[in-house]
Amino acid sequence: MSNKTQEIGDIHFPFPFTPYSIQKDFMAELYRVLEAGKIGIFESPTGTGKSLSVICGALSWLRDFEQKKHQEEARLLKAGTTPLNDGKEQPPPLSASCKRTPDTLSPAGEPDWVTQFVQKKEERDLVDRLKEEQVRRKKREERLQQMRHNAQLKYAAKRVRQEEEEMERLLRLSREMLAAGTGAKPLEQLASGEEELVLAEYESDEEKGAPSGVDEDEDDPEEEHVTKIYYCSRTHSQLAQFVHEVQRSPFGKDTRLVSLGSRQNLCVNEDVKTLGSVQLINDRCMEMQRSKHGSHKNRAEEEKPKRRRQEHQAACPFYNYEQLQLLRDQVLVGVKDIEQLVALGKEARACPYYGSRFAIPAAQLVVLPYQMLLHAATRQAAGIRLQGQVVVIDEAHNLIDTITGIHSVEVSGSQLCQAHSQLLQYMERYGKRLKAKNLMYIKQILYLLEKFVTVLGGNVKQNPNTQSLSQTGTELKTINDFLFQTQIDNINLFKVRHYCEKSMISRKLFGFTERYGIVLAPSREQPNLAGLQHFLQSLQPTVTKTPVTPVEDGEARVPRPASPLMHIESFLAALTTANQDGRVILSRQGSLSQSSLKFLLLNPAVHFAQVVKECRAVVIAGGTMQPVSDFREQLLACAGVEAERVVEFSCGHVIPPDNILPLIICSGPSSQQLEFTYQKRELPQMMDETGRILCNLCTVVPGGVVCFFPSYEYQRQVYAHWDKSGLLARLAVRKKIFQEPKRANQVEQVLMEYSRCIKCCGQAGGTVTGALLLSVVGGKMSEGINFSDDLGRCVVMVGMPYPNIKSPELQEKMAYLDQTLPRVPGQPPPGKALVENLCMKAVNQSIGRAIRHQKDFASIVLLDQRYARPPILEKLPAWIRDRVEVRATFGPAFATMRKFHREKSVPS
Repeated sequence: MSNKTQEIGDIHFPFPFTPYSIQKDFMAELYRVLEAGKIGIFESPTGTGKSLSVICGALSWLRDFEQKKHQEEARLLKAGTTPLNDGKEQPPPLSASCKRTPDTLSPAGEPDWVTQFVQKKEERDLVDRLKEEQVRRKKREERLQQMRHNAQLKYAAKRVRQEEEEMERLLRLSREMLAAGTGAKPLEQLASGEEELVLAEYESDEEKGAPSGVDEDEDDPEEEHVTKIYYCSRTHSQLAQFVHEVQRSPFGKDTRLVSLGSRQNLCVNEDVKTLGSVQLINDRCMEMQRSKHGSHKNRAEEEKPKRRRQEHQAACPFYNYEQLQLLRDQVLVGVKDIEQLVALGKEARACPYYGSRFAIPAAQLVVLPYQMLLHAATRQAAGIRLQGQVVVIDEAHNLIDTITGIHSVEVSGSQLCQAHSQLLQYMERYGKRLKAKNLMYIKQILYLLEKFVTVLGGNVKQNPNTQSLSQTGTELKTINDFLFQTQIDNINLFKVRHYCEKSMISRKLFGFTERYGIVLAPSREQPNLAGLQHFLQSLQPTVTKTPVTPVEDGEARVPRPASPLMHIESFLAALTTANQDGRVILSRQGSLSQSSLKFLLLNPAVHFAQVVKECRAVVIAGGTMQPVSDFREQLLACAGVEAERVVEFSCGHVIPPDNILPLIICSGPSSQQLEFTYQKRELPQMMDETGRILCNLCTVVPGGVVCFFPSYEYQRQVYAHWDKSGLLARLAVRKKIFQEPKRANQVEQVLMEYSRCIKCCGQAGGTVTGALLLSVVGGKMSEGINFSDDLGRCVVMVGMPYPNIKSPELQEKMAYLDQTLPRVPGQPPPGKALVENLCMKAVNQSIGRAIRHQKDFASIVLLDQRYARPPILEKLPAWIRDRVEVRATFGPAFATMRKFHREKSVPS
């Protein structure tokens, strides 16, 4: 791919080909935003090369920034203090105008010589820091250069791996010999003091010689956090696609890029990966790291059986300091996605999860999922430092919902009862070994759990599945009201939260329940009752004194979730949110196990504020960012961002104007007015009119037609009505009909069949000209699926997908915005604007599925007269809004559609 460097102003933008004019505008504006330290909201429709514009624009700025920084460092070092002959430093001579008597006071009240001494000391300290940074930078560059061109390092690493594998083989043979020698006989009980004679698990000197190496929250002391760009998106597939774009860009060879992911995505230890659950993988990994550092020696070593316990806590063979350092350098040498990183980790026998974290300080571009950046605790655990850095959030149309979702949490009645049962047994088992503070906090947590169950109307000592609640329904409370109602307002939740974090009580509890099988299911019908049954048995005096026995190796385990207390800790943390920023929803269903407590975050800005405060610049980008007012008001203004710091950029599409036909149709073939409100949309005449419109459209549209409905339920109703009335059979004459599946694992199969049908119809001819896909707004097909070319020659939107106005969460959010945001004259109240914005964001995402590249063409049909209202029209993307045509009757609309598709279907 050739490099077409673009000159925009006096800035050089390397680009793999001649960019579109809108790409030039995008890069220039992005450069200005990063240089000025602004907050940018960028909208660039899908198919306009947004990812490449971000890469070349942002990395061009980073290149120039690093160059300026190095020039400034060189200037400061050159202007540093000059050494005298005796090696001492002497400040430059003062000018005559600056000379004063020793007793002359500076404006601050200090003698001049003191002020000058302080200034010179600061200058010397700065020079010293710059020298140290230069040395570190030079070492890193030499190391990476050596890694690029010297294969000896890789061979050396391979030789070390072979030695380790041989050592592991010998250890395995030794264990097998020991096992064969003991046979089936149980281990003899050691006499008092004899335990000290048994050799502990051996760790080599090299492993112990790296105290600062692989602890999760510690960085390599030699590494500085250079200025970098954090790029995040929603899914791993989107991140992988971005990394591939970087690889193909002019910056692909020289950029130090690291891809971050979860343990589930990056783990290369097969024994751990097979656990399946994210939480189980995390916990096993942490347990193995504790074993690596010898911390297991301090944790109840007298517990039996010892042999099984030591095997269970074997250190991870991929967690080796030297190998992780080598993997870090290999990660930084070339741009790699998650899959390539995992393959490299397997080859190097080093953990990609920790190796990628080691690479963060020196990386220039860090690619990571939303949650890792937007959640403060996850961010801190990953070693991400945002101070003075640049953050680019792509696919950000649902950023507000994402932040809200990350920090909202729901706990069920069965989880509360199970956590109480497990923690009570833990306290009974180890209570005599625990210090007073530990016991105090455990009792506080038990009290909290009991009160949470009580407020739902249940009893923590009874089976949650069989507890019927006398009062059902949904109740919404402020945080303070909930604390008073549950009678826990006298407990300092901040201290409880801190205790949970520092003591890792939930991890200890998880290890306890895993060891003793407390949450093992006695039968398939009752998978969650074992813990409660143990707890009920423990209430009997004859049982509480009997120690619980560990699960034998041969016993079958059923899949189980991790400790529920881990989930409940998130709920406790949420309750420390400011009273005005959140609500608690009490949902009481038929039984206690089905009931729940849910924390609803009303103000996502409180969690986004730290990001915009620390970062040098933040870019929020997407294909369809309209309406932008949500980002400005709910996210940025509430986070304390001044209006003048926010920059908006929106560009048109790369397609020619006549390649798109957006139509708003206000009435159908039988003159039925199209207004799909909740009251009217289920009327038979409305469903009939929708069917007649589609029958007409399918006669003139070639290839694929994608029709979006407001909900799965309404799509089901319409489909059943059409089937009964015969409209479905009429539609099937022209298009084979497909429906969006509710299950995610069936989506790919439906899309393949839909695509195959369109391709076959295009080749075979005949009356069937393609396929009709009935989809749902907000469903599997409305985001992330590309209906390019013949797959989406027409996108139809049936009605307006307003959210459920009766939802308690939505009503509370509307009330919150009405109270906190100022009312703009001539505009609807903030709460009502929220509902309209949620609707139009969903519409914009769905209709944006069609046009995917410069030569693509499609028609977009909005079936509802409410779309013609100016406030709604304003919320459409500019490239659609500027070309939309409103048709009051169906006849002229149909004639326009037929002409458009007839002209576009003729081969050029």
